[in-house]
Amino acid sequence: MAPRYSHTSVQPPRRTDARLNRERLVAAAWEVFAEAGPRASLNEIARRAGVGPGTLYRHFPDRSALLTAVLRDRVEALCEQAEGLLTSDSADDALAQWLRAFLAHARANQGMGSALMVDEPGAPGRNCHQLILDAAAGLLTRAQQLGTARVDLAADDLVKIVVGIALSTAHRSDREQSERLLALILDATHGKPHRGK
Repeated sequence: MAPRYSHTSVQPPRRTDARLNRERLVAAAWEVFAEAGPRASLNEIARRAGVGPGTLYRHFPDRSALLTAVLRDRVEALCEQAEGLLTSDSADDALAQWLRAFLAHARANQGMGSALMVDEPGAPGRNCHQLILDAAAGLLTRAQQLGTARVDLAADDLVKIVVGIALSTAHRSDREQSERLLALILDATHGKPHRGK
């Protein structure tokens, strides 16, 4: 007679190993992509994760799938941070803190987002972009409702400006300048709307 729980006793360790391998691969990919860009060696990612190339390809059949997983992991962390900041005492401080985190993310990804941003509807880069927009909108709307942020500013404006700062200060040596530019944007966020003639 076969052992009563023979099937289920084997399955959980395999699932756990697979999950841990996937987590290690995503973490290693983030490091390698941050260092070498989205065209970095997949073999180097597998080596740093402590697995073979075959394990990498079982989880991520191509580079795009791995880029998507890394980007989504980072974007979800940003969105969770935004969600937590919605209950902070100061709406202005919450918005500033999140925009700094978003700027750091945008500077570090070195093109991962643009490597996925294709024109087809439902493309992974577009999904991540919408998550970012929603997170920014929640924090900005709260500040606007409390009367501390200008009402003519849209979340899309802020996201594009921060991405522009990230792209123009992509080198590590430009970090101080990126922070100064963000400070100027934060000042403008709380300024009065410009009234054209």
